[in-house]
Amino acid sequence: MPTTREDGPVKITSPVFRCLLEDTPELKKLAEIFKERGYELRMAGGAVRDILMGIRPVDIDLATVATPIQMREMFEEKQIRMINTNGEKHGTVTARIDDKENFEVTTLRIDKVTDGRWAQVEFTQDWELDASRRDLTINSMFLDLDGNLYDYFNGREDLTNRRVRFVGDPAKRIQEDFLRILRYLRFYGRISDKPDNHDEETLEAIRQNSVGLKRISGERLWMELRKIVVGRFADAVIRRMLELGIGKYLGFPENPNLDEMERVWKLAEELQPAPATMLASLLHSDPEVDVLNARIKMSNEDCDIVRFILKNRTNPELLNYCATVPDGDPVVPYKRLMAVEILTSNPKVALRRCEELLKYRGDKHLIERLQAWEVPRFPISGTMLLESGVAQGPQTGRMINELRKAWFYSDFQKTPEELLNKDLPIIKQNLSDEHVRRSSLKRMKKETKVK
Repeated sequence: MPTTREDGPVKITSPVFRCLLEDTPELKKLAEIFKERGYELRMAGGAVRDILMGIRPVDIDLATVATPIQMREMFEEKQIRMINTNGEKHGTVTARIDDKENFEVTTLRIDKVTDGRWAQVEFTQDWELDASRRDLTINSMFLDLDGNLYDYFNGREDLTNRRVRFVGDPAKRIQEDFLRILRYLRFYGRISDKPDNHDEETLEAIRQNSVGLKRISGERLWMELRKIVVGRFADAVIRRMLELGIGKYLGFPENPNLDEMERVWKLAEELQPAPATMLASLLHSDPEVDVLNARIKMSNEDCDIVRFILKNRTNPELLNYCATVPDGDPVVPYKRLMAVEILTSNPKVALRRCEELLKYRGDKHLIERLQAWEVPRFPISGTMLLESGVAQGPQTGRMINELRKAWFYSDFQKTPEELLNKDLPIIKQNLSDEHVRRSSLKRMKKETKVK
């Protein structure tokens, strides 16, 4: 990466940095506003790390010596719109420049009191003090808009050596915010060039302080965990994470299926599986999903994917189709499965679930074929049922769904006549028998209760 050394900070002259300035006039405008008032402004944290790695940052966070009050006065004078004002009590003001770009600017600060989750902060003018409160050396650097890099804890050297290291004492940094345990593991997967090359001091600090994760909300845990389970070296990082005793604080079962996870990762890594897909590989049953989700608060969509994979990863109709059907096309049972899923969801959701199941199996070819397929139009309507003598009522919807299933399992080949004349009578009889059984069971329960 092109750099030159002058008297003082390292000078960054990389193409990524130059292009960022050229392509973001709003950033230059913001910098000029601070310069006019004599307040130093520097890019901070992840944006600096990405630039040094040759990656254009998605978000540009900034730091300054100006206080929130001073920033507010300055922006009001320049008629700069400010949004998300709740951040001001923590030192962050978000400025929207020219109605195009939002920039979070945070006053330099130190943590006066921490409880392992949140901190009471005090503003400072000292850049090194602010850097000293950050989690990892690679996230503790600053870069001004003239290209001067301010690196107080050898973050650039660690980045060059692909080393992930806490700023100062690992145990102290972790105790300030226990979520940093997961942040460390996430960045290890992202930065390191080896799957399992951690500093022993860091591992011991994590091991001794992992109980603190009990105090972190499930939502914050999932934000980090979802990136770890699909990040680089996910298999090695997850194994190390669980060996450190972290799993029980995240809701994982006592004996997660590590061998299955490693097998699935080898198959799925290049297919970019969803986080839920990799979580499914660690679990054995639906009750384990309940426990995990109670802790980390996944979305309904994520939770449904986990359950879908657990239900279908050993589905014999999927696994044995070609063995039982001569010259069978392996995509056929997945088309059926997708069509059945549409009955209770929608085509987009059904396709995604089947895609993730195929990623779990590492079958890129079938994913592409399933994506190119469109479910044929079902040939039976409610009107056709009424014309066949079916009275409209609560069972009508169930009859249509059962007819759909019969159509699916004919590989969408059955005609309306076959469905109405052959399948419908069987379905009506099955539903009638089911109604009789339920009525009988209800009567028996009532009689037992009377006795």
